Amino acid sequence: MRVLFVCLGNICRSAMAEGVFARIVSQRGLGAQVQIDSAGTGDWHVGEPPDRRAREMLARHGIDISNLRARQVNGADFDAFDLLLAMDRDNLATLKRTAPDGTSHRVRLFLDFAPDLAGTEVPDPYFGGPDGFEQVFELVEAGANGLADHIAGNSS
Repeated sequence: MRVLFVCLGNICRSAMAEGVFARIVSQRGLGAQVQIDSAGTGDWHVGEPPDRRAREMLARHGIDISNLRARQVNGADFDAFDLLLAMDRDNLATLKRTAPDGTSHRVRLFLDFAPDLAGTEVPDPYFGGPDGFEQVFELVEAGANGLADHIAGNSS
């Protein structure tokens, strides 16, 4: 299973989702079955590390994402990944609009994998304070656990 997490700039939400999900699949022994990456629909931060506040938030939870670098979604991603998971409806719409023919079924809203949060968006914490990053962590953790449950259920 190849999973791409997608937000706007790939320095907050999708990078956090990549780090959290990597830890969860490792803890559950699914690491060999799952390839994980993240990207943004925009190109403003390409090549930059994740936002300092995102790195600090995850570090408090024992997750290091300092090695990640932002990149932009490209056409090849729609064939390379089984799931392209958008953090919000705007990025979901962008992905669906740019998806090559026959690939839009791979594009989903990330929190649809968290049964209690289906249809919910992961808000962009970029212009807010530290509480926004904590909220994003909690939502991403719920979505990542639900996604891991989905993958484990499909592989058995």
